[in-house]
Amino acid sequence: MTSQPEIGEPSIPPFGVPVIRNVNWGGLRTLYIKEVRRFFKVQLQTVWAPAVTTLLFLVIFTVALGGGGRTVSVQGHEVHFANFIAPGLIVMGMLQNAFANASFSLLVGKIQGTIVDYLMPPLSIGELLAALAGGSVTRAVCVGGTVWLAMALWGVDVTPRHLWAVAWFGLLGSLFLALMGVLTSIWAEKFDHAAAVTNFVVAPLALLSGTFYSVERLAPAFQTISHLNPFFYIISGFRYGFLGVADSPILLGSLVILGLDIALGLFCYWLLRRGWKIKS
Repeated sequence: MTSQPEIGEPSIPPFGVPVIRNVNWGGLRTLYIKEVRRFFKVQLQTVWAPAVTTLLFLVIFTVALGGGGRTVSVQGHEVHFANFIAPGLIVMGMLQNAFANASFSLLVGKIQGTIVDYLMPPLSIGELLAALAGGSVTRAVCVGGTVWLAMALWGVDVTPRHLWAVAWFGLLGSLFLALMGVLTSIWAEKFDHAAAVTNFVVAPLALLSGTFYSVERLAPAFQTISHLNPFFYIISGFRYGFLGVADSPILLGSLVILGLDIALGLFCYWLLRRGWKIKS
């Protein structure tokens, strides 16, 4: 007998030899579409509700604090209060929803016993991570676009001056929170764990990052603390894309967020490859 297949017969590789040797674009696209469809099925809750909540923040703060033509000083430039907080509110909504989407995927699979649906398909660890993060970033972009449109209709000046900064800090910031969400979904064993990270880590860091105030007005000690907050660089850089001024050096902020994304992505990859709290 010969091990060579007969003419016309399909060649079946030995057991353990991968059939897909490059990127499984079909599987990657399928999982990404699944993640997007999952939040689009309940878009009233996942897209429109966050947009309305963020717009209410704008209305309340501008009415309570922005009346009488109040302005905020940023690097010596006087900016109308509504125009100042609008970019921060947009990107804050993007960050929170990117985290919420990513922190749900693997966690609900572990709780419902359907985690095998993520582990069994012929997807590499990188493809799995890319699809989960990509779906979360897509939700963030949808929320950000909806909030931007609502604020424009409300009469706030949200015309981008540096589109590259809007795209860079918006996408990399959303990716950072998406990877944080993946990390949370790997670690968490119940929904209370994910909610604890949201309430005690994500929300405080987002609210204390200069969204509603200029860091220049803080005491030196609190300015130093703010500069240790990665959310500060995301919001400041995103605001620079709309106003042309920022509280932080743009180049430094760009490198900080890029470095954090790479480090967090590699850490998530390592945990998924080990199967920590996933395959046990």
